[in-house]
Amino acid sequence: MNIATSIAKALRHWLRLGHSIIRCRLGQFVFFILMCFGAASAKTQGEEVSPAYTRMKGYLDTIPIIDTHCHIRPFDTLLGFVETDRGRGMTLPSLWRNSYYPWINPLTPWEPGGRFEDWWTKGKKDFQNARATSFYRYLLPAFKDLYGVDFNHITDEQASALNARIFQNYESSQWMHNVITQRANIELMLIDPFWARLDFKTDYPFAALVFNVTSLGKGFHPSEFFNPLDNPYRFAKEEGLEIRSIDDYVTVVDRLFQKAKAAGAVCLKTTLAYERTLRFENIPKERANKAFGRSRKAVTNEEVKDFEDFIMWRLVELSAKYELPFQIHTGQARIQGSNPMLLVDLIEANPKTKFILFHGGFPWIAETGVIAMRHGSHVWVDSVWLPTLSFSAAKRAFHEWLEVMPSTRIVWGDDEHHAEGIYGSTETMRRCLAEVLSEKVERGNLDEENAKRIGRQILRDNALELFPQLQSRLWKKDK
Repeated sequence: MNIATSIAKALRHWLRLGHSIIRCRLGQFVFFILMCFGAASAKTQGEEVSPAYTRMKGYLDTIPIIDTHCHIRPFDTLLGFVETDRGRGMTLPSLWRNSYYPWINPLTPWEPGGRFEDWWTKGKKDFQNARATSFYRYLLPAFKDLYGVDFNHITDEQASALNARIFQNYESSQWMHNVITQRANIELMLIDPFWARLDFKTDYPFAALVFNVTSLGKGFHPSEFFNPLDNPYRFAKEEGLEIRSIDDYVTVVDRLFQKAKAAGAVCLKTTLAYERTLRFENIPKERANKAFGRSRKAVTNEEVKDFEDFIMWRLVELSAKYELPFQIHTGQARIQGSNPMLLVDLIEANPKTKFILFHGGFPWIAETGVIAMRHGSHVWVDSVWLPTLSFSAAKRAFHEWLEVMPSTRIVWGDDEHHAEGIYGSTETMRRCLAEVLSEKVERGNLDEENAKRIGRQILRDNALELFPQLQSRLWKKDK
């Protein structure tokens, strides 16, 4: 509201008061005008959103999301079930512990069999220095919208009641289904089963399978595998295949692709950025073969990297062969080697593979945009996790990406483990995207209808185009 409008409103109000105001002394009248202006200004300053934002957010809320990345385990094995004085269950500390909050903020540990009130006495002090962090703030909408609790100003009594409600909700898997499909309005989500990469099973009716290939680069020796559901040598034995050479190993990997595809996998995923550099060189088989069949104690780090690089190039080729787009974790991992620019040689040499650069490469969001700009025919940017990492960085990224690439190249996933985290991440993304799109409308960079279309593309349509197998599984009535 501008000054002229505020004064006009004050004058109209004054005239309605009639002669009682006219009889006031001039000083009293001026004071009255200033008070009215101040009240109008305070109201304006207190308004959190613009009309354009309100309309945009309302529209984005109606879109059934295609969530491109999640980590929810089978219900009985969800992370966070702990022993309490009421028995085994989910707690408020569990949700915080298994969110992204403790990545950068301290959190009081839970004592097995303990009482919530005892934990809260110490734990409530943990949040004092975290209020501005995105890893704290993204969960606030979940507590507010799902439980009616303002966690920023929560009382001891409210905290105890919230904990009790969380415990009760997680006595049934129906809570997960309701929050994800109804409250968060997610129609389908791609679930990365990193705890059982080669099991090829899904546990929820709204889940789509992701084939996590992270561990396949370790296949130079069977001793590298500790989880039987992550072991290609175990798979080979079950399939009656022998692995006596690097060629045999590649054949087994190819067979894994066939099985994953038959099980309904819609894409690949790797998180190697947490373990090593993203620079994958095109290593000849003879060099890669130096590590094959030898235990880690008998090989050098360079030989291990050669084998991993060789296998990565084979995975990229198989990605194209079986039409399974490749999700690659970039940024916010081993920061010495997770810049997405390190993937450019691999991307340029494999134009038939659909590369999906996760997390927008944060903090290298501009670099990620340039890669998509230069290689737009087969590169997508997944903004998964980004609004949770940094709301401001996500806004900056969306503004910039939409200026350098077609709007068909951006998708989003929640990257969470629980209903509350999924809801909070989803709501945070919708708010972030609504702010960006409404700002572009208000600046005259977009008309509102095109802004809405872009929002729909990012939350839904782009994923359906990138993963066409999902089309046959749509079940919500889309408006």
